[in-house]
Amino acid sequence: MHELSIVAGLFETLSAQARENRAARITGVTLRIGRLSGVVPELLESAFDMYKKGTIAEAAKLTVEVVPLRVRCRACGAERGVESYVFLCAACASPDLEILQGTEMILERIELESDDA
Repeated sequence: MHELSIVAGLFETLSAQARENRAARITGVTLRIGRLSGVVPELLESAFDMYKKGTIAEAAKLTVEVVPLRVRCRACGAERGVESYVFLCAACASPDLEILQGTEMILERIELESDDA
C-alpha cells in the first residue's frame, strides 16, 4: 500500500507549513488526485485517518478531488475525456494520444488554525 508512504510525505509538508505559519492545528486538507495516478482515493483516506492520530492534524478532514483523464490526439488534435481505458482517438482512431490531465497528485489546500485571538 504505497498510499501510506504518500501520506507520510504529505505529513512532512503539512507539519512544515503549520510551523511556518505558526498554526496550532490543521483542520482541512484538499488533494487533487488524477484518475490515472495509481493512487486509490479510499486507501489514501484510510491511510490519512490512521496517520493523523496524535498529530497536529488529528481533527483534519481530508477532501480528495478526483481529476478525470483527458487526452489530445497528436494526429488530428481532437481532445476528449476518457472514461474507459481504450486509448484510441474517438475522431480518427489514432493511438497517438497525449495525456493532458489525470496523472497528477496535487496538494491543493491546507486549512490552518491558530490559538491567537
